[in-house]
Amino acid sequence: MSAQAANAGAVPSYGRLFAIAWPIVLANIAAPLLGLIDTAVIGNLGQVADLGAIALGSLIFSLIYWGFGFLRMGTTGFTAQAVGADDSAEVRACLARNLVLGLLLAMIVLALQWPLIRIVMSIFEASGPVESGAAAYLQIRIWGMPAALGLFVICGSLIGQGLSRTLMLIQLVMNGLNILLDLLFAGVLHWGVEGVALGTAISEWLAFGLGGWLLVRRLRASQADAEAFWPWARIRQTAALAGALRANRDIMIRTLLMLVCFAWFTNAGARFGDQVLAANHVLLQFVTFSAYFLDGFAFAAESQVGAAYGGRDRQRFDLAVRRSTVWALGTAVALASVLWLCGDALIAGLTDLAPVRSVAGTYLPWAAAYVALSFAAFQLDGVFIGVTATPQMRNASVLSATGFLAVAIWWSRAAGNTGLWAAFVCYVVFRAAALLLYYPGLRARVVGSERMG
Repeated sequence: MSAQAANAGAVPSYGRLFAIAWPIVLANIAAPLLGLIDTAVIGNLGQVADLGAIALGSLIFSLIYWGFGFLRMGTTGFTAQAVGADDSAEVRACLARNLVLGLLLAMIVLALQWPLIRIVMSIFEASGPVESGAAAYLQIRIWGMPAALGLFVICGSLIGQGLSRTLMLIQLVMNGLNILLDLLFAGVLHWGVEGVALGTAISEWLAFGLGGWLLVRRLRASQADAEAFWPWARIRQTAALAGALRANRDIMIRTLLMLVCFAWFTNAGARFGDQVLAANHVLLQFVTFSAYFLDGFAFAAESQVGAAYGGRDRQRFDLAVRRSTVWALGTAVALASVLWLCGDALIAGLTDLAPVRSVAGTYLPWAAAYVALSFAAFQLDGVFIGVTATPQMRNASVLSATGFLAVAIWWSRAAGNTGLWAAFVCYVVFRAAALLLYYPGLRARVVGSERMG
């Protein structure tokens, strides 16, 4: 039995699941620091327009990268299943297939960068200097796109193999490099916005190189088959390529629908005035922060559930689902409790505007409720990704998004922002309920089933 299979065959104990999850939590917290570091450097060394340009450019890239998150999720599920089936050659083939897909997507974005940047910039209303600076930032930062998408695939492979500490190391190195390069280019050389963008892009490329080297070294050490390291016959298999494309397509649709719902929530809040919009934005920061923690246990579920599915071990599948969910439930309750008890102080830490603080405090219980109830949606996402049950994820996303928009339109008209938050809490419940509709059938296919594609 290979080292990968031995690792996958380990009982998913509470301790093992936590050991997988905590480095992912730290890596998740480190990931958004790229934009934050850019903002901090230029905020201390640049002008107001420069700061606005960095803020706008970072926002646009965050949306773009979130949209390509399917590369990470698709890689994780197929990798975990291959590990569970003790198929080390397929682990490498899965990595190669998704790296090629990520490279192709990056090349398309680079080829279309000029019209894409123009279209994106036309959506936002900013001053001339801010738009000019943001465009300059995007034109440089976009050259880090191949590395960024490649990192998605590398991270997916690492999570699928349960190598979360390596993932954390890569994220920490990337952010450390970003700080040093930003200070050099913007602080010492005075290259401004362009220097910050260049520093971030270079840090992504160096992190991609480090991640690729660490992953390939690990895969060579764990290779237990007689095939070539890059098994091109497998990589080129039509059925495998088609399966990967279908899975990534379904996850992309699911992710875009989530983006639509979050964007609709933000836009609907704007109709109730600037104070409500600002207050909702503050509360959404707490919702987003809680997601970094809950994602850790969802990612742990992806690797362990996927391995159990690949090994056709229903007992291990059930243990992985149950024990990771217990961790997620406890974490969600703890986060919601902190938000409920210390929310006013946390709000004050994000804004010193008294009217915004007051409005945010009014709707704080809704944000706490969202956090407390969100664990089920996160965990079920992890289970379905691990099994690569992507058509079900896509269909469940359509159901939950439709339910949210119907309820939100009705309740926001009847009860204003209170109705909007109530609908938003319902949305995270709808997401879990829609996936639960498919769960019994998914579990029944663990034993004696063919792997999903």
